[in-house]
Amino acid sequence: MNENRQPNRPTLGAEGAEAHEAIHAVARLVEELQAGWDQHDADLSNQHFAADVMWGSPFGATVHNYKELHAIHVRLKQQGKGGLSSRFEIVRVLVPAPGLAVAQVRRVALDYDGQPIKPSDDLTGSFSEMALYVLVRRGGVWWLAAGQNTPIRSAA
Repeated sequence: MNENRQPNRPTLGAEGAEAHEAIHAVARLVEELQAGWDQHDADLSNQHFAADVMWGSPFGATVHNYKELHAIHVRLKQQGKGGLSSRFEIVRVLVPAPGLAVAQVRRVALDYDGQPIKPSDDLTGSFSEMALYVLVRRGGVWWLAAGQNTPIRSAA
């Protein structure tokens, strides 16, 4: 604690080679998510999800293993849920320790002309979402350990 009785808050983000490697791993994950979305292929989008992945859906459901999550993603891609087209964007990557990355990734739902769809409270059609992902390097490979999706709604 400092003299104002406030905790001495650390800055957790690392820099250097470890951070660059983690940021590159997040970029590769985003490329896989984009390819899987574009091709309606959960095998592409989920190829680096850990066996014990923890997941929170934009609707409050939780899943705690790859097999169950993959089956859900296969079904959603077959049904075309979330919108016709989307663009994945890295918002921020924090590297708090070697082999660990925490990333905010936005999925922007696009209309037929490739333009962003305006946020809405109606989530039955196309909608955008913000995800928080945790990646861990294990055996030289980066794996998605956890993900939490939150719909982007219209401003109040």
